[in-house]
Amino acid sequence: MIHALDARPGDYVRGLLKVKAGRFDLDLVLADGRHLRRLASDAEGVATFQFMVPQAGLRLVTTARAAGTASLEITLRLAPGDQKAPASSLMSPRMAALSAEITQGGTTETFWREAFQRGTPLVEPAGDGDVILTFLARAARNNVRLVGAPSGDHEWLQRLGDSDVWFKSFRVPPDSRLSYKLAPDVPDLPTNRRERRMALLATAAADPLNHAPWPADAPDAYNQDSTLELPGAPLQPGLTQRDVPSGTLSEVRLASRRLGNTRTITIYTPPGFDPKDPRNVLLIVFDARAYLTKVPTPTILDNLMAEGRLPPVVAIFISEIDPPTRSQELPGNDAFADFVADEMLPLVQARTGGEIPASRTILAGSSYGGLAAATVALRHPDRFGNAIALSGSFWWHPESAPKTAPEHVAMLVATTPVRAVRFHLTAGLFEAAHEDTPGILETSRHLRDVLQAKGYDVSYREYAGGHDYLVWRGALADALLALVPRL
Repeated sequence: MIHALDARPGDYVRGLLKVKAGRFDLDLVLADGRHLRRLASDAEGVATFQFMVPQAGLRLVTTARAAGTASLEITLRLAPGDQKAPASSLMSPRMAALSAEITQGGTTETFWREAFQRGTPLVEPAGDGDVILTFLARAARNNVRLVGAPSGDHEWLQRLGDSDVWFKSFRVPPDSRLSYKLAPDVPDLPTNRRERRMALLATAAADPLNHAPWPADAPDAYNQDSTLELPGAPLQPGLTQRDVPSGTLSEVRLASRRLGNTRTITIYTPPGFDPKDPRNVLLIVFDARAYLTKVPTPTILDNLMAEGRLPPVVAIFISEIDPPTRSQELPGNDAFADFVADEMLPLVQARTGGEIPASRTILAGSSYGGLAAATVALRHPDRFGNAIALSGSFWWHPESAPKTAPEHVAMLVATTPVRAVRFHLTAGLFEAAHEDTPGILETSRHLRDVLQAKGYDVSYREYAGGHDYLVWRGALADALLALVPRL
């Protein structure tokens, strides 16, 4: 049976073939009878079909494979002009208003003047205590990626219609603190997914409309982040440079027989240091470059000791040589743990003129460094009685680990006798799991629970932030203030 089709080229058509008895085929044919498309084959009951109309004069033809009856019903026909999704609901009231202005023929000039004066990201109340953050970029050609988004991933901004406004909104707690970059027109390389993701570093730079670049003295915007600290963000103890006595820094090059490499060790000794003072604390920090610059650890120690909030602290900063070496040494590497215990520690003791007991010695680090702080302390509790892990990479496991044991440190703690190690763990609320990747937030909570179940002394704190030195510079001070009184 032939059915005329009331449709024009470009129309979208959807319908039902209703078979009351028998079995039927349904075909779309041209005006001269030539076959164009099979829409249903050997159908019984009700079959749904849909197609785009390429030209006028088409027909629908039902053919019985077995005697019976069937009917057609067109349930939807949309002309090309109607084939657009409704405007998405915009989280940001200001972006919704701008969208309406553009729809009515307005421009974005007033909006950008406001953004320049106010600074970015756009901050608006969410109505229940949370805050809506909207990150903005102007006049990109193809795309913009947000590096360090509150989602815990690098997010693509979307374009507002055909305007010069690119944006992405997030709902965050009122105590959030974060740093970020914008990467406009990221190249889409003809390589693998990882290399395409890494390509964002070719254009990532500080947001030109953000009023709080960090560090302020960076050589250029590509070596600078933009920052946001909401009014409820927690204070970061000891961070501000003050007129207090300062400790001294010295460097020594240490060649390791175990590791077969040489690195710089930076030693901080507090003002008026007495190597025989029983109150002395030894702090050993991984990733020296970051913890001497982005996290101004010597300044933090100077201030907190001057305030009487910390006893005298000797600090050792272990350099990471380069990224590939860091990725080999820090995650669960027994040889590196032995280097710290058997080669680095004796050198420090000789240089500082005294031994500080394990119970007053602290390993500290972030990300892989936090993972290393935990694993090195667990391997050598007789040398290192305390571990601070700031956003530790506790999702990590050796390649040889079974699928049933994806979290190496949690499994190590659960299956071995309790060591004399105290822990302080932190994680960011923006470090939750995404896609198939375990989150630092969830794995840190799990490790905390396993440590508590085994009877370890453990403290734990979460921050409204991400995998971010801007957060860690306060978290390190918080960790010391939480851990040292328990020594």
